[in-house]
This record gives sequence, structure tokens and C-alpha cells, in this order.
Amino acid sequence: MARAAANWERLVRAALRGERLAGAFGVPVTGIAGNVPSSLGNNVHIEEVLRAADEIQDEDPTVARILCEHAYTLAQNLDPNSEGRGVLQFKTGLMSVIRQKLAKREAGAIDRSQDVAKLQEFYKLYREKHKVDELREDEMKLRESAVFSGNLGELERKTLKRKKILATLKVLWSVIEEITREISPDDADKLISEEMKRVMQKDAEMTEDVVAYNIIPLDALSTTNAIVNFPEVRAAISALQYHRDLPRLPATFSVPDARNSDMLDLLHFVFGFQKDNVTNQREHIVHLLANEQSRLGKLSGNEPKIDEGAVHVVFSKSLDNYIKWCNYLPLRPVWNNTESLTKEKKLLYVCLYYLIWGEAANLARELEEIMRKQTAEPAESCSSNGVVSFLDEVISPMYEIIAAEAANSNNGRAPHSAWRNYDDFNEFFWSLKCFQLGWPWKISNPFFSKPSRKEKGLMIIAFNDRKFDTNTVLELLSLGPTYVIMKFIESILDILMIKAIQDGTNSATFKIYVFVIGAYVGAKIVISLLMSVPCCHGLTDTCYRWSVVRLAKWMHQEHNYVGRDMHERPYDYIKYVAFWLAILGAKFSFTYFLQENNHNALTILSLWAPVIYLLDIHVFYTVMSAICGFLLGARDRLGEIRSVEAVHRFFEKFPEAFMDKLHVSVPKRKQLLSSSQHSELNKFDASRFAPFWNEIVRNMREEDYINNTELDLLLMPKNNGALPIVQWPLFLLASKVFLAKDIAIDCKDSQDELWLRISKDEYMQYAVVEVELIYGGVRDSISKRNIQSDLHFSKLPNVMAKLVAVAGILKETESTDLRKGAINAIQDLYEVVHHEVLSVDMSGNIDNWTRIKRARAEGRLFNNLKWPTDPGLRDLIKRLYSLLTIKESAANVPKNLEARRRLEFFTNSLFMQMPVARPVSEMLSFSVFTPYYSETVLYSKDELQKRNEDGISTLFYLQKIYPDEWKNFLARINRDENTTETELFGSPNDMMELRLWASYRGQTLARTVRGMMYYRKALMLQSYLEKLQSEDIESPLATTGLADIHFELSPEARAQADLKFTYVITCQIYGVQKGEGKPEAADIALLMQRNEALRVAYVDIVESVKNGKPSTEYYSKLVKADIHGKDKEIYSIKLPGNFKLGEGKPENQNHAVIFTRGNAVQTIDMNQDNYFEEALKMRNLLEEFYQDHGKHKPSILGVREHVFTGRVRMHYGHPDVFDRIFHITRGGISKASRVINISEDIYAGFNSTLRLGNITHHEYIQVGKGRDVGLNQIALFEGKVAGGNGEQVLSRDIYRLGQLFDFFRMLSFYVTTVGFYFCTMLTVWTVYIFLYGKTYLALSGVGESIQNRADILKNVALNTALNTQFLFQIGVFTAIPMILGFILEYGVLTAFVSFITMQFQLCSVFFTFSLGTRTHYFGRTILHGGAKYKATGRGFVVRHIKFAENYRLYSRSHFVKGFVFSDFTLKISMTLVFHRLEVALLLVIFLAYGFNNGGAVGYILLSISSWFMAISWLFAPYIFNPSGFEWQKVVEDFRDWTNWLFYRGGIGVKGEESWEAWWDEELAHIHNIGGRILETVLSLRFFIFQYGVVYHMDASESSRALLIYWISWAVLGGLFVLLLVFGLNPKAMVHFQLFLRLIKSIALLMVLAGLVVAVVFTSLSVADVFASILAFVPTGWGVISIAVAWKPIVKKLGLWKTVRSLARLYDAGTGMIIFVPIAICSWFPFISTFQTRLLYNQAFSRGLEISLILAGNNPNAGV
Repeated sequence: MARAAANWERLVRAALRGERLAGAFGVPVTGIAGNVPSSLGNNVHIEEVLRAADEIQDEDPTVARILCEHAYTLAQNLDPNSEGRGVLQFKTGLMSVIRQKLAKREAGAIDRSQDVAKLQEFYKLYREKHKVDELREDEMKLRESAVFSGNLGELERKTLKRKKILATLKVLWSVIEEITREISPDDADKLISEEMKRVMQKDAEMTEDVVAYNIIPLDALSTTNAIVNFPEVRAAISALQYHRDLPRLPATFSVPDARNSDMLDLLHFVFGFQKDNVTNQREHIVHLLANEQSRLGKLSGNEPKIDEGAVHVVFSKSLDNYIKWCNYLPLRPVWNNTESLTKEKKLLYVCLYYLIWGEAANLARELEEIMRKQTAEPAESCSSNGVVSFLDEVISPMYEIIAAEAANSNNGRAPHSAWRNYDDFNEFFWSLKCFQLGWPWKISNPFFSKPSRKEKGLMIIAFNDRKFDTNTVLELLSLGPTYVIMKFIESILDILMIKAIQDGTNSATFKIYVFVIGAYVGAKIVISLLMSVPCCHGLTDTCYRWSVVRLAKWMHQEHNYVGRDMHERPYDYIKYVAFWLAILGAKFSFTYFLQENNHNALTILSLWAPVIYLLDIHVFYTVMSAICGFLLGARDRLGEIRSVEAVHRFFEKFPEAFMDKLHVSVPKRKQLLSSSQHSELNKFDASRFAPFWNEIVRNMREEDYINNTELDLLLMPKNNGALPIVQWPLFLLASKVFLAKDIAIDCKDSQDELWLRISKDEYMQYAVVEVELIYGGVRDSISKRNIQSDLHFSKLPNVMAKLVAVAGILKETESTDLRKGAINAIQDLYEVVHHEVLSVDMSGNIDNWTRIKRARAEGRLFNNLKWPTDPGLRDLIKRLYSLLTIKESAANVPKNLEARRRLEFFTNSLFMQMPVARPVSEMLSFSVFTPYYSETVLYSKDELQKRNEDGISTLFYLQKIYPDEWKNFLARINRDENTTETELFGSPNDMMELRLWASYRGQTLARTVRGMMYYRKALMLQSYLEKLQSEDIESPLATTGLADIHFELSPEARAQADLKFTYVITCQIYGVQKGEGKPEAADIALLMQRNEALRVAYVDIVESVKNGKPSTEYYSKLVKADIHGKDKEIYSIKLPGNFKLGEGKPENQNHAVIFTRGNAVQTIDMNQDNYFEEALKMRNLLEEFYQDHGKHKPSILGVREHVFTGRVRMHYGHPDVFDRIFHITRGGISKASRVINISEDIYAGFNSTLRLGNITHHEYIQVGKGRDVGLNQIALFEGKVAGGNGEQVLSRDIYRLGQLFDFFRMLSFYVTTVGFYFCTMLTVWTVYIFLYGKTYLALSGVGESIQNRADILKNVALNTALNTQFLFQIGVFTAIPMILGFILEYGVLTAFVSFITMQFQLCSVFFTFSLGTRTHYFGRTILHGGAKYKATGRGFVVRHIKFAENYRLYSRSHFVKGFVFSDFTLKISMTLVFHRLEVALLLVIFLAYGFNNGGAVGYILLSISSWFMAISWLFAPYIFNPSGFEWQKVVEDFRDWTNWLFYRGGIGVKGEESWEAWWDEELAHIHNIGGRILETVLSLRFFIFQYGVVYHMDASESSRALLIYWISWAVLGGLFVLLLVFGLNPKAMVHFQLFLRLIKSIALLMVLAGLVVAVVFTSLSVADVFASILAFVPTGWGVISIAVAWKPIVKKLGLWKTVRSLARLYDAGTGMIIFVPIAICSWFPFISTFQTRLLYNQAFSRGLEISLILAGNNPNAGV
């Protein structure tokens, strides 16, 4: 028992103090404080108490016991019955801790007075021990002087120490206060003296971090956060203060002591908003006002006042959509005239708007009534039973009906018209009907009734208050009766027209008919033409209130609350009209002159319109837009610097370009420019450019892209010394001195010619000038033009050697030995220079020379050497040493490809057009927003060591992929390059660095966070340097040289960066992950600890028992890391219910968007990256919101992406920068309705355009992006996007955009959105029509007769049409944009090599394969709906994908594939069953029975593209599969596939385990009668094969009788019966096994005998047998397809098992057809080798030995 007790004691200690081994590897230390359940309402305070107990455990266990007991008491008071989730476990664990370790005491009552005394005594000792007063004084002194003293690091340490100490003291004081309430006041006064109370209260006031805040500490005093001292922030806070026009708050309403009451307090009391909601929006509004004020200029005075202009800008932006809402309905806003509104009134409305974040009209009117009263009163609309709650009374009723509708959607499978989604509710409130709901809500209104049935008519009645008035009847007619009535009227008009014609054209009836029809048609034409003209369309929007305009819009079928005034200005309209006229003209000319011999324009239009013309227009648009993009890119100077050689060559121009684009305007620079002082200007630019450049290369070193040597070469001198020339980085000057020396030694010409030869290399000239400035005598000889006579150049090597010795000693730290060595080295240098190099006549200075010789002999020469201590001088010496010792050329620095790419792009962007940068204090503020679910945050040790089936770990893979970066990493952590990872595992710090290194090379959240936090780092550097480089403090900068060293520790720089930048990660299930102890939660907490500005938003689910019933509440929370490394809750806002009613990702973003800040928000996926040098350009990008980009201001700024996983860039929404205020006041950045908004990103663009925004794209800035790298991952991603695009076709957004765009803009919209997928589907459809047409010509014999007739008439048009190779044409044309992009950015040669390399890598196979993927998911979504989000996974692709897995994934997208082709007036549906094999089958039939006068060559030329498509679709998944042709893997795959194929399904069996379960899953999309009918109709085409083939058999004897066809069906029926016999289940006939075998044997023998007899005694031939297979296989599949479509009926008939067995047989046969060629190829090792090089070509170029990795010999064995 003693041993058990000791073990338990150690366990308790570990739980309390958090002594976990995992904590050494990055898991934050949590202890029992981290396990406080969220269901305890005051859990934050409990955590603080337990954290303090943990901290002081070693100092005083008794005090720690008192704190733990107090925490237990708090938990007991909050939940005495332990009903909340996890409360019982927490209290039990806490009690165990107290009893086992801390509460070793006799039972009995607790004397609280003793506890108070003990706590007070410990408080004094703890305070004295840590010298709180002295610590505070030291901090204040450092704060006053640290900016220029270089003590910012010490200031940071002092501040952090003080915060931790005061936080503990704060907890002790709060516990003392709470305990004293349990004793009598007299006893409490005796225990605590007044002096001690004052000390405690004073200490508590200094603990600003105890009161949680996000950016601006509004509810607590702060001495460390400089943001509260900014004039604009103080002015914004002051503007919100309570003023005399507001009604008084009741005396019972409490306000924190740190601030005064303000407008938001009034709204909080009146409407019952949640406390944290008010706190959040208070900071939000202050943040908006402060940043808007900063753009207007600096404020002065001790009490700065906010500018009226700043308030008006915030007011107009925030309430712009509300004003438009009022104008549309039309209604009068709550104010009569905007001009008459005071600044205070505007701010009040802004506060109200952001507090309710929605419809503000009724609340604002109610507020007007309340403000007329002297004392504030609760709003009636938000009050119930004496409780004021905006959430319960306003939001919850609306939420409940939305949730009920979402539940009615059948998980998104119900038709979109059968339930109300978010858009339906939004549009309802854009109509006057919304006022019928009353205010407060009339809960009895039918609008709030939950749906019970799905009829559309009932939905319409519900929206119309169950009233059958005129509006209700009209809307009900829209369900179908309207169509019937209109058709009836059309029939009557047709009858009247016929009668009128019979009466003659001169009859009155005919004339009236013609007049009415003509008037109507004429009016329609005129209205349509006018509406097509942008200016006229805009005029109708302006005059929308006129009845005539409303009638015209009604006739034009246009009545939208969005999209009004969407037209562009005339200049832009003319530009894109001309662009499209050029495209249409090119298409028509191409067809007229090159494709058709018939030069009749109308004939060409009729032949090619509409289907083929749509496809060709897409191709021509692709080509034309690529050409235009190429020209625009060249104009914008994109790709001018495309190599590291160009970086070297143009480097001297970078400082000037940097100052022009990325640096703020400096008055001194303007003076130098105006005075034409070019050398001084160059020096000035270089000095300003150097800190930024150096920070860029330092960050590359931290990222391990360069090594220490390259870092030294790339660093640029500060250029703030006395040297009159620009000092360039050493990588430009390396080896230049040696080259100049050789030129000088060899040169026999004059001094001018020598200098001319040296000056040919600009950087050699710089190096020589920099060296010669050291010695004045050389300059004198140069000025006298007799340097060749004064110097012996042949002795220069000796001088350089001696100079190297001197510089090598002086660059080190001074010591006695080094000082002696320096003196000797200088003496040697002096002798060499004056005895061997100089040829100067010394006869005039003989006395001086004698004294020097005597001093040297006596040891006095240079004896008083002053060792260089000045930092600038030491840098010069080190630089001189490097210039004279680096002999190798640095032309290839940096060597790393990624470092080169980044420097090339950054330096190139300096010459591109971008807005001028404003100071950080005046720039637009912005947030970065990243949604996260459960992806990888940091690779753990186990994940890095985990091996695949070949024994390859992720870490080993990364080491081979990035060998240079691995060496750089080891050097950075001071390890030898031969260090193995097992040695790193023993060091916690090295282990953490290793995890980070690996994670930064994968698609992890850690990589994204590091990249996005570069924004803050860049802003801190820019702000710090702007302050230092201002005119009044420019001299300290020159003397200290601290510009690029301490900027991250500057409080002012950090505060300025925090005011301008916020980063919020919305980790949806972070609370669940914390509760379950998931490593992802610990890693997220670690990221918060490493990044103080990082914020995490999540939804906390609190389960408890209320009134005996289980209750679940949802809270949207924002947390940050506190000074102790734990989560500190900033805001906790209760939600009305489960937030996830729609799609997960947009809902995850929508709940957390309230925590973002600023004017803009950049949406970033968790697999993206950013770079420091690109972050420097962010303030330039934000200025694009104020640039002229057309009639409408930009609302979304598109940003370039670089795909770091090695694939081409695809842009689809991230990392765009949104105008945040514009979007959050217009529905947010993400639509979230179930299924239809599965591609949520693009709907933000649709919504922005419809709301009169403008979307631009900018190429001068980029972020990184990770893409799916395996074929399966890519297929899943493309499937998700294609399915989402199919849903877009069905959306109201697409409909409205198509309706409201003018014709040419609509064309642009079509080809860049749904048109791409539609044309992809059309491409595949065209190939199938072509092949079926050729099959028909072959089987019917018509092809031969037509060809003969064409030959006689010499008509080649038919051959031209039939020989068109769609696939090759489209593939070549669509590759043009890629080729032109490569040429623009990399040059012609590199582009050509890259394109050829891609062909060797079989990119054409991938392109063809992806056609099928996109076609399948796009078509099936249109036909059946139900697009789904598909998780692709973001790991490294080193795993072999099993054959069965590939078969499951691609069988229905490429084997059995359904898609629908839809045109404007024609709907054609086509299910491509047996898709890959169907193409091959068609080609085989054409080969067997078709006529081709060109022979084999003609057949090959005619069908090669179709064969290419068939083969690509058959084998691409296995070609791009690692180890796909390795024999051992193939054998294992076959075994796994057969096990899967024949394993029977059952309850709980997944599709990955059984073919039967997978088969059922794949049929789930056919669930409605319409889909069943379409599938049946489309499946009928498979019977064509049998009908055509049987008449070409020898047995038919050229007969065309229908009997032959029916005989073939009889044979097929016999085969079906035979299949039933062979499919009999042996288990069902267990007693008749022998009889069953006998029956099967007899049946088989009879079939074979009958076949032999038929071949011998009838006209049936052996070829006919194979032809029968060719005919019956498609027929059988057609039967299966129809049976599958009518599955319920087939099941009732008892035939489902037979159908399933037949389908299994087909899948087995299909699999074997694919598997056999793979097995054959796997016999030849060179094929596997070729595939390895094909897949890992990029890895080979980086030094990866994939052959070793994939050999399966476990190369990690020795690691």
C-alpha cells in the first residue's frame, strides 16, 4: 500500500504541476488547471486559482492547499449537483489532489481566519522576495530609454516577469477578498490592515493582463501596451463616451473602474445584448474609428478629438446597405436627413448596427423612443418576464425556424425548392412582407411555424401568413398552373391566327392580330435593346419608383433586390465588347476560310451553331485571353527578372525601386532628387533599403533555405558610415578583387585603359573603389595619373596577403596575444607596401625613414595600436577581410531553388506598377482569417517516424527531398551535418525544432501561421524604421545601427502592428479537441504561445442538466495565450443553438467573423504560406481599394498564388483580400446553405458583383499554396469543385448574373465559370456522338455508300467533318495559356524545355483523365444533385495506392459514369456506363465493321485521339500510382482486390471492405422518379450494339429479318438462365451438393456441345462467337443499368440478388481487363524504373534516390 500511495502521490504531483514528458516536445503544460470543464460558468477564475496553486506549490504547500480548496468551493457553488459535463470528474480529481498531497490534516471544520492570515503573510513574503516595487521602477526606466539604448530585450524580460508576479498577487488578493466574505466584517478588518489593503489594491490595478482583452485594453489600465497612448485610439474611445443627450443609466448598472460609461453601455442595458458581445463590438468600433482617423492625419493635444470625417466614413460604410434596403422597399430611414445627423447620433447608430449585426430598422426606431426619456429603460421587444435578452427574444425565434428548415432538407438531398435556405430568408426580409412579422416578433405568425411537409404550396402559404389573397394566389400559380394557362392562351391565339389567315390578309381580324402581336414584339425588342445598353439599364435602376419603369422591368422579367446598376462605364464597356467581337470574328473567320470549303456564312452558322460553336468559343476565348494576358503581363514587366543572374545584374537598381514603391516618402530624398546629387541619393537609398533586405535574407536563413555562408554573402552593409560610395552585398563583389588584381598585373596599357577594363564589370569597379579608399596614397597616385609608375602591380599578391593577416586579426575580440600579432602584421604590411610596392622617391624624407627604422628595431612602431571597438569600423574590417579572402564566384548564390524563386519574384515586383505605400500609422487595417477543422497542425514525433509499406518514414522522405535544407537546419541548431534524427530525439529543444522544420515543409497549420505572422513582423519593422528615420531622430539611427536588430521588441512597433493587423484562426472543434486531450489542441496552444498576436476562435459545447433535463449550449469563443502559456478567454458569446446548419467550412467562418478587425480581411486556407518579403507589400495592396478600377470600387482584391507542392496555380477564392465592411454588411464572406453552397468561396465573388462590388487581380504580390499532389487527391478535389460548379448552375446567383449582365459580359462570365465545366462535358459528349455516329455508319453500311458517293462527287466536306480530332485540337489550344505564361515568366527556352518535360511526364494523359473526372461530377450533380465535400488529405504522396482503392474511386467516374447535357432549349441526358471500356468497344466495332478507304493508316489517324482517351481513362490511375508496376505490389493488389470483390456486405460493413457495400453506396444518388426515368432512357442505347452486330454475323446469311434479332434475345435469355443455374447458392442447398454440382456440369457440357455443333453443322463461325460477346456485353450492362434504376421494383420481384451477381461479374471482368496489362508490364523492371522517374522527376533534381526508397529494403533500418 505504501508503494501504491507513493505512486499515487507522484501522479497527483504530475497532474498538479503538469510534469509531462510530452510537454518537453511541445505539448503545453496544463496540469489540473487545464482540465476545468467549460460547463462551469466561472471556469476562467478557477483556472487562475489552480494555476497560482501550481506555481507556488514549492514555495508554500499550505497556501497551495488553501487555493485548491477555494477552487473546489467555487466549483461546488457553481454546480453543486455536478450536472455539467465533466464537472463530477473534475471535482473528484481535485479532491483527490487535495487529500493525497495537500490536505494532510485532521478532519474538522476549516478555520477561514487562519487561511486569511496565512494568505496575507505569504502575500507579503512573495512581494518582498520578488521586489515588486523595484521591478516596476526598473521597468519604467527601461521603457523611457530602451528605444535607443539597445535594451529592448531586457525591457521585454522585465515586463514579462512583472506581469507573472502581479498576476499571482492578483489571484491571492481575489481569494483573500472572497474568503473574508465568509467571516464577520470585524474579524476581517482585524486580519487585514488598511495599509495592506491599499498595497493589494494598487498591485491589482497594475495587472492589466488579468482582465482579458483582444487588442486594445479598454476595461483595464495598461502601462505596457503602447496602443492606448496613440492619439487616434484615445480620440476614438473619447468619441464613444456617454454624453448629456443620452438618458441616464440606472445606478445599479456597473461599469469597470478603468473606463467611463459609453454608448454601448446604454445599448447593453436597453436591449439586453450579451456582455462579451458588447465588449467585442466596443473594441471593434474603437478600432474602426482609430484606423479611419489615422488616414486623415495625426491628432494633437492632450485630449484629442475624433474628426467628423472619420465618423462619417465609418457611418456611411457600415450603414450603406441599410440605406439601400430602405430605398428599395421603399422606406424612410430612422433619420430624416443624413446631413442633419450629429457625430454622436451617427456613432450611436453604428454601435447599434454592429451589436445586432443584422436588420436594424425596427430596433433603431424603438431606440428613438427610449432616447426621449430621461432614464434608460429596457426595450419592450427584448424583454420577457423581467429579463432583457436580445438573443432569446429576437435571435432565437428566427434561428429555430431556420434550423427546422435545415432539418427538413434531408441532409441536402431534398430539392432546393422544397425547403427554405439562408437566401430565402434573406430575400424575405428584402420585401415589405417582413413587417407582417410585427415588432416584437409575433411568434404566432405562420412564418415561425416549423415545416412538417415539403409541398411548395404550403411553403408559399406560410410566407404569406396563411392568407389567400391576390399575392398568394399569384405565387401559387407559379408552381405549374401558370404554365398550363399560358399554353391554353397560346393555343387560342393559334386558333385565332389560323382563322384570320383563312379569312384573308385583308380581314379586320388578321390586321388586329398582326397589330397586337407586332406591338408586343416591338415593345419587347425595344425594351430588350435598351436594357442591353448599360447607361439605359442604369437609368431604369435610378427611376425604379416610376410605374412605367416598373412595367418595363416586368416585361423584361427583371425584378431583383440585388444587381441593380451593375453596368460598367462606357470606356470599359467598349473595351470588352471589342475583345469579344475580336473573338467571335476570329472564330467565324477560322471556320469560313480554313475549316469549310463552302464559303456561305449562313451555312457555316447553321452547321456549327449552337453546340459546337459554344465549345469553339471557349477554345478561342482561352487562346485570345492568353494572348491578351501575355501582352498585359509584358506591359506590367512581369518576368523581367527570371534568374539569379538577373538578380545580380540589376541589384544596384533595387534600392531606388524599393524607395519608390515600398518605402514611404522621405523629405531628404526629395531634396537629393531635386538637387541631382546622384551619389548621395544612391547612398541614401541603399541605407534605407539595407535593413529590409537584410531582414529578408535573415528570415530565409531561419527558414533554412540558405546557409550561414550564404547569409554572410547576402547581407548588405548599413551604408550609414563615412564611406562616400554604396557598399553592396558580398555576393556581388566576391572574387572581384582577385580578378582586378590579375587584370592589373597583366595590363601593360595606360591607366585609363586599365580602369576601362575593370569598369566593364560594374561590381568589380565597386570592389576596387571600396578597397582603394582605405589607402590615401593610392588615391593620390590615381589623381596624378601615374599609378603604374608609383606601384609595382606584380607585388600586389604580397600586399593582399599581409592585409588579410591584419584584417583577420582585427576582426576578432581583443586579447594580449592578438594585439601582439596585430602589431607585427601591421609592421609587415607597412614594410611590404613601402619597400616592395611603392616606387616613390624617399630621398626627401630620409630622416623620417631613419626614425621609423629605429622605432621598429626597438619595438615601438605601431605599439600604441587602438583596437577597433566601434561597430561600424568592425563591420568594415570584416567586410575587407571577406573581400580579400573570397576567391570563389558567388554567381550561384543562393543555391536553393525556392530561395532563388522568391528573390527573383520580389525583386521583379519592385519594377511593377503598384500603389505608393503610406506610413504604417496611416495604412488600412486588415485581418487574416483561416478556417481549420482537424487537419495536421504540427507533425508529431510518431508521425515523422511512421513508415509506409516500404519502410519509408516521412522524415526520411523530407531529408531526401530537401537535402540542402536539412543540412542548413542542422547547422542552425548547432549540430553536425552527419547528425541523425535519433540524436535529436534526446533533446527537447532540438525535437521541437525538428517537428517545426518538418511541419514547415508540409501542408500544416503551423506553416500557415508562420507565414501569416510575417505580416506582423513586416509591419513592426516598417513602423520601427519609420519612427527612427523621421527627421528629428535621424542621427541616433546613424550612430547606433539598431534599425534591423531590436524592432521586434519595440513596444510602439508592436502596438502599431497590432492596431493594423489581426490574425484569427477559427478552429471549429478546438474545445472538443481540448476536452478529449487531442494532440491537435496542444499544438494549437503551442502556436498561440509562440505568436502573441494569434487568436483562436472556436465553438464551445457546454452540456449540462437543467430542471432535470439535459441541455446543450453553444458559445462562440475567442482565446489567446496568456503570460503563463495557457488559454485566456477573451470573449464568450452564446449562440442560439448549434451553429452548423449548413456547410461546415462557411459556418465555421461565419461564427468567428465577428472577432476579425479592420477595413479588410484576407481569407487564407490552412494549407497556404506567406513570405516576409511579400508581407512588405501588403500596405501597397490595400491601397488598391482606393485606386481607379472602374465604375465600382474594388471589393475583392485577387492575389497571385505560388503552388509550393509543384503543380500549376489554380485560383478559386483564397487568398483574396475582401473589403471587410462591405461584405459583413452584405451577408458575410461565405454563403453556407446546405449543398448548393458547397463551393462557398466563389459565392462571395457572385455576391460581391451583385452588390455592385468590383473584383480585381494583382500579380505583384503572392502567397504560397499547397495543392493535392497525388492523383487520387487531385481527383477528389476536382470532383468537389466540379460538383460545386454543378450546384452553381442551379443557384439563383448564376441566374441573376446571367440575367443582369449585358451580352458580352455574360459571355465572359460564362466561359470563366460554369462554361468551363460545361465545355469539358461537351468535349466528352462530342467524342461519344462522333463514335456512336461512326458505329452507326459501320453497322448500317451507310458509311461505305456515302463515302463512295462523296468520292464520285469529289466532296471532301464529309471527310473533313468525320476526321475532326476534337481531343487533340482542344488539348493543343488549351495549352496555349500555360505556354505563354511560361514564356513570360521564365523565357522562351525554359518554357520550351518545361513544356517538353511535361509531355514526357505524361501531362496529356493527366489532362485527358481529368476530363472524365470533371464531366462525371459536374453532370451527375446537374442530373441528381447532392454534391458533397470530399476530404482529400494533404500528406506527402509516398504511399502505394492499392488496385481496389483505385477501382472504387474511378469505377463510377470513368467506368460507369452519368452526366447530363443541358442547353438553353434542349435537354439531352446521357449516362456513360462502362465509360472507359465503352469507348474502346466503340472503336473495336468500328475497326471490325466500319469502312475506311485509307486502310490501317486511315483508321489510326481517324481514331487515335479516341484511343488515347480510352487508354488514358483505363490506366492513368495506375501510371501515376507509386510502385504501380512493381511485381510484388501487383500480386498483393490482386489478392486484396479479389478479397474485396467477393466479400459479402452486411450491417456496419463499409464500402472499403466489401464490393456489395460499395455497390449500394454508389447507387444512393438515384432516389427520385425523374432520375430513374432518365437513367432508363439513357440505358437504351446499349441495345444498339446487339441490334447492329447480329446482322453482320455469318450465321445471319445477309438476312435483315427481325427474327434474327429476336433469336439473339432468346440466346441471351438462355445465357441468363445459365447464369441463374451457376449462381445458385451452395449454402441454400446444403443437402444437395452433389446434385447441384452435377446440374452445373451438365449445363456447362450442354452449352459447349451445342456451340460446337452449331459451328460444325450451321453457318455459325468462330468469329460469330466473339461477335456475340461484343454484342451481348453492352446489352447485359444495359439490363443492369435499367434494373439498378428501378431497384425497389426489382427487389420486389426477387431478382435483385441476380442483378447484383451479374454486376459483380461485370466488375470482375472490367477489373481483369485493366489488371492483366498492369501485371504484364510489371514483369519488366525497366517499366517500374521509368514510372519512378516519371512520378518523382522533381525529387530527382533535388537529389532524392527514389529507387532506394521504393525498393522495399527498409533503408531506415540503420537510422
